[in-house]
Amino acid sequence: MTDLTAALDTAVKDTLAYVRTHDPDAGAELAELRRRRLTRPQVVIVGETKRGKSSLINALLGVPGLSPVDAAVATATYLQFVPGQPGARAWLPGSAEPIVIDGLAGWATGEQRARRIEVTHPAPLLRYVSLLDTPGVGGLDPAHTAVALAAVERATALMFVADASAPLSRPELDFLVAASERVDAVVFALTKVDAYPGWRRILDDNKALLQAHAPRFAEAAWFAVSSTLAELAVDAGPDDQAALIEASRIAELQHALVELAGRGHQLQLANVLRAARGDLLRLESGALDRVRAVEADPARTAQLRAERAALAARKRTESRQWTLLLSTETQRARVETVGHLRTRIAAVQQDFSERIDTGRGEALAQLPDQLDAELQAVAVQLSERLEETFGLLGEKVLASVFDDKERAEMLGRLNATLRHAMAAAPPRDGSADNLLIALSAGGIAFMAGRGAMLGASVLAVGGGLLIPVAGIGLGLAAGGYVLYRRRVQTDRQQARIWLRDVLGEARAALADEIANRFTDLQYALSVAVDDAVEKRLRDLDAHIAEIDAAAAEDAAGRTRRRAAAQQELDGVRARLRAADAALSQARSLTPVPHEEDR
Repeated sequence: MTDLTAALDTAVKDTLAYVRTHDPDAGAELAELRRRRLTRPQVVIVGETKRGKSSLINALLGVPGLSPVDAAVATATYLQFVPGQPGARAWLPGSAEPIVIDGLAGWATGEQRARRIEVTHPAPLLRYVSLLDTPGVGGLDPAHTAVALAAVERATALMFVADASAPLSRPELDFLVAASERVDAVVFALTKVDAYPGWRRILDDNKALLQAHAPRFAEAAWFAVSSTLAELAVDAGPDDQAALIEASRIAELQHALVELAGRGHQLQLANVLRAARGDLLRLESGALDRVRAVEADPARTAQLRAERAALAARKRTESRQWTLLLSTETQRARVETVGHLRTRIAAVQQDFSERIDTGRGEALAQLPDQLDAELQAVAVQLSERLEETFGLLGEKVLASVFDDKERAEMLGRLNATLRHAMAAAPPRDGSADNLLIALSAGGIAFMAGRGAMLGASVLAVGGGLLIPVAGIGLGLAAGGYVLYRRRVQTDRQQARIWLRDVLGEARAALADEIANRFTDLQYALSVAVDDAVEKRLRDLDAHIAEIDAAAAEDAAGRTRRRAAAQQELDGVRARLRAADAALSQARSLTPVPHEEDR
C-alpha cells in the first residue's frame, strides 16, 4: 500500500493555511487538533444496545466474559482496553486518581458511577491498538449520543457495530452522519450472522440505507462476524477449533484492526482534514451568500430583514430573562458545589480524627504529610467537579437562548469569546500571579489558585461548547508543619484542634475560590452570549448592505462585484476539491475483507 503521509500532510497544511486566512479562530482550533500527538492508535466502538458490541470485543481479544455482556445502560461510563497484566482501574466523577476494582460488570453498568474504566489485558490485539467501548453510552438514544460523540473525538478510527436481526435504525444513521464529521476511517461490523441465515439481505439493506442517508459510507466495507462461534472456539478441541474460527470470521476483523493501527499517523492526518472540511463547507456557504447578494433578490432581502428583526426583538425582550436565568442557575450550582465541598471536608475530618484516636508515635508524626496529600486530592476533585458543573450550566443556559440551528451557527463564536472573556476577567486582589494565599491567625497557610496546580484545561460538552477551567491547588504550607510539631507531639487533643483549624481554613479558602470561579463563569457566559447575538446581527446587517449596494450599482459595478464574489467562491471550492481528493485517497487506508479485496 502507498504511504499517504506526505500527501495528507501537504493537504492538511494547505487547508489550515486557507482556513486561518479567512477565519483565524477556526484556524487556531484546527492547528491545535493537528498538534495532538498520537501516542497509541485507538479504535472507538459504538452501536445501539443489544447489537453484540461487548461480545464482539471479547471475541476480538479472545477473552470470553472480559467486557460485561447485556449490561444495563449506563449514562457516562466507557471501557478502555489497553495492554498489560489482567486488571482494571476506575475513575470516579471528581476523582484524580484511579482505584483498582474487581467485579467489572457492576462498575460498567453505572452502579458505582464510574466515569471511565481502564481494563488491562495481555491480549495479542492490544499490542497494536487500544479499544474504547461505551457500554450503554454506545446505545444511540438521544440521552447518550453526546457522550458517544465525545468518545469519537479521541478515535483514530471508528468501528460501528450493527447486527443481522434488522437493518440500521434512524438514530444509528443520524449518529453516523454526526460522527463522520469527527473521524475519517470507519469500519463496519455485522454481528450475529450465525443466528440469522438471512444476514446477507440485511447487509444489502444497510448498504442501501447508507446510500440514501449517509452516502459517504455507501461503499464502505462490512465485516460479517459471529462472536458466539469465536467464543466456542476458545474451549473447543483442536479438530473443531480451526473450523469454528474460520466460520466466525473474527480473524479477518482482527487483522483489519492491526492494519489500521499501522496506519495510525496517516489516519490522524485524515481526521484533521475531515474536521477542516467542515470549516471549508461553512466558508463556502458564506461565499455563496455573497454571490447571491449581488443578484439583489428582493425575496432574499425580505427573508434576511425578517430574520434580523426577529433576532433583534428577542434580544430586546428576552435579554433580561437570559440574564436572570444565568444568575439563578449560577447561584444554584455554586450552592451545590459548596455543599459538596462541605461534605467532602467533613469526611476528611472524620477520617483523620479516627487516625488521631488510633495512631501512635510514628503514625502521628506522618499525619501532616498524609493530610497534605489529602488536601491536594480534594483540590483536584473540586477542579474536575467544576469542569463538569460549568459545562452543564453553560449548555443549559445556551439551550434556553438559542435553538439547535442557531447554536450550531454560533458555537464557534461562543467558544472564541468564552476563552477571551475568561482570560480577560478582572484580576482579584492578591491574584496577580494567579495564586491566592490565605493565612490564618495561627500561621497555617493554604494555596488555592486559578493556575496553581493543574494549569488550564478545556472541557467539551455536547460536542460543541468549550469552557476553559483552570485547576485549583491546595496544600499544607510550611507553617502548618511547624505548628503541628509545636502543638502536638503526642497530645491527641492538640492534634484534633490542629486538624480542625487546618480543615476550617481549607474549607474557607476553597469556598471563596468557588465563589470567584462562578463569578468568572457568569461574566464570561454573559459576554459570550451577548457577543454571539451581536455578531449575528452584524453579519445580517452586512449581508443586507451587500444586497442593497448591489441593487444600487449600475451594470458594470454589479459585474465587478459578481466577479469578486465568484472568485472567492471558486477559491474555497477549489480548496474543497483538493481536500476531497486527499480524503478520497485516504479511503484506501481502511481495510476490506479478503473476499472483497479479491
